Amino acid sequence: MPLTSAPEASRLAAVRRYAALETASGAALDRVAGLAARIFHAPFATVTIVGDDTVHAIAAHGLPPRRGLVESLCAAAVRHGGPYVVHDALLDPQAAGDPAVRGEPGIRFFAAALITTPDGEALGSVNVMDVRPREAGDEELDCLRDLAGLVMDELEVRLATHRTVEIERELRAGAERLARTLQRTLLPPVLPRVPGLRAAAAYHPVSADEVGGDFYDLFPLDGDRWGFFLGDVCGKGADAAALTSLVRYTLRAAAVYDADPHAVLANLDAVLQQEHAGGEAPVPYCTAVFGVLQPDDDGFGVTLATGGHPPALAVRANGLVEPIHPAGGQLIGILRDPHFAQVSARLNAGDALLLYTDGLTEARTPTGSMLDEDGLTAYLAAARPTSADALLTTVHDLITALGKGVSDDTAILALSVPPATRTPSSGSLGAA
Repeated sequence: MPLTSAPEASRLAAVRRYAALETASGAALDRVAGLAARIFHAPFATVTIVGDDTVHAIAAHGLPPRRGLVESLCAAAVRHGGPYVVHDALLDPQAAGDPAVRGEPGIRFFAAALITTPDGEALGSVNVMDVRPREAGDEELDCLRDLAGLVMDELEVRLATHRTVEIERELRAGAERLARTLQRTLLPPVLPRVPGLRAAAAYHPVSADEVGGDFYDLFPLDGDRWGFFLGDVCGKGADAAALTSLVRYTLRAAAVYDADPHAVLANLDAVLQQEHAGGEAPVPYCTAVFGVLQPDDDGFGVTLATGGHPPALAVRANGLVEPIHPAGGQLIGILRDPHFAQVSARLNAGDALLLYTDGLTEARTPTGSMLDEDGLTAYLAAARPTSADALLTTVHDLITALGKGVSDDTAILALSVPPATRTPSSGSLGAA
């Protein structure tokens, strides 16, 4: 019967703390059992842990872990509180009826040294057994105590490793939660509703615990015009997050001052250049596309300016996919006199526009080649998405298909003009 005294409860708590009952045998513990048997010139040795209602062998020499295990003597050793020796088990009232004593392998001699935690709790013992009655020398018992100390050292290492793994897991989980929270603050929680336009966006992170620098936004300007942008700052982590926040704020503020896309990017460049002036930190820079939407009959006029960013792709109502790319746009924030290019286009009824970061086009295909802009264009032409939502689904399917070929975060902003609806003529209505 298990003991229920306060000291025994404390000991069992230590057993649970070290997870010793679930400790699998390892080479280090097997060597301890082997050394114990050689020191005593005995055929059998075990390393055992005593729980509340069982004795568990975590290493054995000369016999399988369970066979020949004299549970009563192992439990008695723990209760004894020090080196424990039984010269003849047949004469010991606690062990005489044990199957390993009365039957195979016929244990007669038993010696044990306690495995004791630094705070004095006995987890179990290192045991030596023989099939003949005999004495135990002081030097042999000293060696057995040393071996028990080695077992305790091994369990301490395993406990420390377990705790380290748990801490790392908790830290990783915390980092992932923090990264997700921080990432959400860098992206609009929901895109606004634009009359006559459908807008959709998505962010595909490569790592759950690292903040990327991709960003996008859609917001009202003066009158019925709307501004939008998408881009990517250099780096990852907290520095990238701070830079992303600065870039998003600057783009929106600059658009309020002067919504001309070229002027907006020039103002952003000036701010980033000022951030770097006289500093020793890495130069903050980014790529970006900034655009203005102007409603026009059944569509929208679009003015785009780019700074070192991949071209936007227009998916026309007839299935044609064409780049809308001002020539010559350079990186923002890093060059002395950068050039930002601007172009105008139009989205008619049934047309859609896709903006994306280079994590998509720099992904590797199954053949090892880069997807690049031509590969993306061909994929969209084959899929023929007809709306902003369909564009997001199409790109999501592509990223999923590329799998591990995608090595960088990808942000996507899709805009589409719904197809024109035809009103049936009166002559086509059936008679009532």
